[in-house]
Amino acid sequence: MLTKNQRAEVRIESCTPEGYGVCRLEGRAVFVASAMPGERWEILILKVTASAVWAKGLRLLEPSPVRCEPDCPNLCGGCTLRHMRYEEELRVKKEHVDDCLHRLGKQAVGTAVIHPSPLTERYRNKAIFAVDTVAGKPAFGFYRPRTHTLVPVRDCLLQSEKCLRAARALVDFMGMHGVPAYDELTGKGTVRHIFWRESRREDAVLCIVAARGFGSLTSALTVFLREQCPFLTGIVLNINKTRGNTVLAGEFYTLWGRPTVKETLCGNEFEVAPQAFLQINPPQAEALYRKALEYATENSAGEPAGNALALDLYCGAGTVSLCLAARFRKVIGAEIVPQAIENAKENAERNGIENAEFVCADAAEIADRLKREGLRPDAVIVDPPRKGLAESVVRDIAAMQPARVVYISCNPSTLARDVARFNETEYCLSAAEAYDMFPRTSHIETVALLYHQKKEL
Repeated sequence: MLTKNQRAEVRIESCTPEGYGVCRLEGRAVFVASAMPGERWEILILKVTASAVWAKGLRLLEPSPVRCEPDCPNLCGGCTLRHMRYEEELRVKKEHVDDCLHRLGKQAVGTAVIHPSPLTERYRNKAIFAVDTVAGKPAFGFYRPRTHTLVPVRDCLLQSEKCLRAARALVDFMGMHGVPAYDELTGKGTVRHIFWRESRREDAVLCIVAARGFGSLTSALTVFLREQCPFLTGIVLNINKTRGNTVLAGEFYTLWGRPTVKETLCGNEFEVAPQAFLQINPPQAEALYRKALEYATENSAGEPAGNALALDLYCGAGTVSLCLAARFRKVIGAEIVPQAIENAKENAERNGIENAEFVCADAAEIADRLKREGLRPDAVIVDPPRKGLAESVVRDIAAMQPARVVYISCNPSTLARDVARFNETEYCLSAAEAYDMFPRTSHIETVALLYHQKKEL
């Protein structure tokens, strides 16, 4: 029987996308942080539960040939795969998606390919930093996994230098003027988070998430940030008074400049508010959207299908919808965030697209409404959050009987679950491809095509 503080020598058999090596001891799966397949380790067992055993490596006895030294000084736990070469990271991620589809979803089809990211460092166009007091001074960084203990950072290899410079400027101002970080236990203090978004068109917006305003310091804050960060195109204050870990909530006030960023994707220009969703890796997003458009519009012979109506659920600022508009007679986009819908409407007008309609509603509501109105889309595109689709949404989509469903997923587990649910409604998984949208982290994006068994693609 395995016990805490027990030592053992093990051979690592596989690896999770979270960067844990997996071995077996006495018939139990043991997870070892930062261990890689094929390696031999001396380990110390830290925790034994009914479902898993957790250990740390004490000595690496035989390293993997694809191991590399982590090049980040931070210990925030975000870059879980930085200890392996990039080609190995891609293999691990593809294997994870395929395992979910085969084991959880009971699918015969896996991913045909995983597309590497053109950039593996400083690729993010968005950042969310927590702000807290560390050693008596305001600091920004990330919470250590499964805690609310801040790991301060001065640099992050996933974020742009502009982003980090703006974050440093804000906490410097806080320190100079005695502006306290927010304390979630007492509800006292001011600054909670730093939300950053930029674009390839050189837009750069700093959104300060605070429990209350800066009062008489507001003007000085704006002047200081503009002096320290002349690349800024907008400064926004979000007054978020909610308790809990929701980052953006409440009222938004533009202190200076424009609150939105403009980005060009697949030939269309988009303007995006802080509240609206936008993929964080634009070159990969374009590649993924092109594949989604191909899946939505081509039949099994590769020829353009006779398309009339496309429904884009979770449409955000309309990025996918406006791509679809070039190939469909009409596109309807649905999203629950009002600001995103306003962005989507403005983006359609900005690009001269007249055959796209946007509705502020959740996916279940719009699917049910279209079903009741008797609308039969040729294609339904979904891009849900990590929790995937509600079972009722799967049923409502199936009731409309589109010839194809294109599923964009950031969570292979919920993708597999939802594909299995679609199987129960006469839809089959036809193809899938993975896109590494988030290099050096455990996350992976997948686009999958499901078709109705009784309809010709």
